[in-house]
Order: sequence, then C-alpha cells, then structure tokens
Amino acid sequence: MIVVNAGGIGYQILIPLSSYNKLPVLGSRLRILTHHHVREDLQLLYGFSSAEERDLFRLLMAHVTGVGPKLALAILSGMLVDEFKSAVVSSDIIAISRISGVGKKTAERIVLELKDKLGVAAEWEAAARENAPTGTERHLHDAVLALISLGYKQIDAHKAVKAILPKLSTSTTADIAVEDVVREALKHLLS
Repeated sequence: MIVVNAGGIGYQILIPLSSYNKLPVLGSRLRILTHHHVREDLQLLYGFSSAEERDLFRLLMAHVTGVGPKLALAILSGMLVDEFKSAVVSSDIIAISRISGVGKKTAERIVLELKDKLGVAAEWEAAARENAPTGTERHLHDAVLALISLGYKQIDAHKAVKAILPKLSTSTTADIAVEDVVREALKHLLS
C-alpha cells in the first residue's frame, strides 16, 4: 500500500508489486492509474503503473468467477502482465497456479474464462516474446491468428490446426504455407 498526497489529502492506494517496483523516490511527483472499488462496508483505491495492469485487473474481476480485487492484485503481483497473458493463451495452468493465493482449480478457471477474452491481442503478444515460434510453428501460429480473425474461437482454431498436423507433416517445412494450413483447418472446422 502507498499513500499519495494530492492537494493536502492522503489517499491510501493498494498496488501490486509490479507497480511498487516502478515507484519514484519518496516525495517525487507520481502518476498512477486507479480503480475505485466500492463495497457495502468500505471503499478502496487500487493503483497501477500502466493501463495494461489496470485493464487486466478489471478483466480478472469482471470475467473470472471467484476473483475479486484482492486475488486480482495478487495475480498482478505474482506475474508480469505479458507473462500472464502468455500463460493463459498457452493454457499454462502450472505457471498460473504458482502465484500465491491461486490454486490449480482457480488457475484452470482463469484459463477457461479468459482464453477467448484475451484473443488475438494475446496471441500477438505471445508471438513477440523471446520464445516466439519459428518455421513451421510460425505458420501454425499465423494460421491460428487467421482463424480467430475469421470469427472462430481461439480454442477451436487451436484444435483444428492440431488436428490437421498429420496431413501437413508429409510435406517438408519449406513447402508448408500459412494459406495451406488455414485452408485445411477450415475444411476440418466445416466438416
């Protein structure tokens, strides 16, 4: 928790560890994005150093059953936003369940309820990471993105691409084009 002095009034703001690490020295000017949470018995301010953190905080509370502000803050404290989105997109339940306060069932629920909400943006972020797919994996990844942009759910797109892999494995890596993967996946989805 931090206390921010604004016009002579001190505001107590709960922040995740990721925002705490970005705080300037004591007495400096500070820009912090807030979320005002109102309950029957109290009002709390939650603060974030970036819009991405605040958006993920709100997304967790709005779309994941059983996740309130305390657990959403713990999730942001336990994992960077990009790492969390990548873990959700790749269904990495183990990584998510390592966060303090998040068990296996909660991690499964987070993946289930957020995977399609994160959608294409999270897929692109996952692709931009150091371990981005290359070669054939890149074509498969691009095919999944194309299917999502055509309106298919992310999980259905992944399943379709995985289902057609045996057909494509007879080709050499250089021969596989994204268009071929998308075409075969669409045939699979429509059958």
